[in-house]
Amino acid sequence: MRILVTNDDGIHAPGLELLEAVARELSDDVWVCAPSEEQSGMGHALTLTRPVRLNSHGDRRFSVSGTPTDSVMLGMRTAMDAKPDLVLSGINRGANLGDDITYSGTASAAMEGALAGVKSVALSQVLGREAGRDDVPDFAAARAWAVRTLRPLIDAPYAERTLFNVNFPPCAAEDVRGIRVTRQGFHDYDRGTVVEGTDPRGRRYYWFGLDQIEHTLDHGTDLEAIDERYVSVTPLQLDLTHYNSIGRIAELYE
Repeated sequence: MRILVTNDDGIHAPGLELLEAVARELSDDVWVCAPSEEQSGMGHALTLTRPVRLNSHGDRRFSVSGTPTDSVMLGMRTAMDAKPDLVLSGINRGANLGDDITYSGTASAAMEGALAGVKSVALSQVLGREAGRDDVPDFAAARAWAVRTLRPLIDAPYAERTLFNVNFPPCAAEDVRGIRVTRQGFHDYDRGTVVEGTDPRGRRYYWFGLDQIEHTLDHGTDLEAIDERYVSVTPLQLDLTHYNSIGRIAELYE
């Protein structure tokens, strides 16, 4: 099995190092192609207005001067000598839950793999500070649970243009209660603070803050699973069509 490993935190991120080690427990044919620098919150952005450079970091390891989407595209089309069987994106340092998936470079890298017809999984470690727990080491749950979460997904039936979004709870490995298959939840809408400042030339700028977001823990969601210390596995689809509205809206034009 040929695996392409990528992320949105950058080629030197500790979560990428962990995911590469996880991938090597699953296969001896592992390739890495990730952004040169952190690209958190880039979503499914594709670089179109400037050239993108591909840099080698040794055997089968590359970085890209662009987005996570750029990394997957160049990884599959240029860096690798054949198409991968599996794309793993992460392990993100921070949650990708609920509607935050739409902002996520981690999830979007997996989406690009899914669009190419490759089974793809996005993996994220919810941080202790995101849950008000500063005593939990980063990646504690992911380090212990990533392989046992991925093995069944590798053998699972694969529908075209789908992917899996995995989140590990912010707790010690021995406190994880198991794995739940969940649906995507939704946060109560509050995107945090906007900090206004002035640069040395007197020009105004704005910086988006990442305050803890309150949310309603609807039953069966990824948000609920993480709150109850389960690994969350959410199947996602790239078809955004709201089929129930097609007939009703079509009637407006008859």
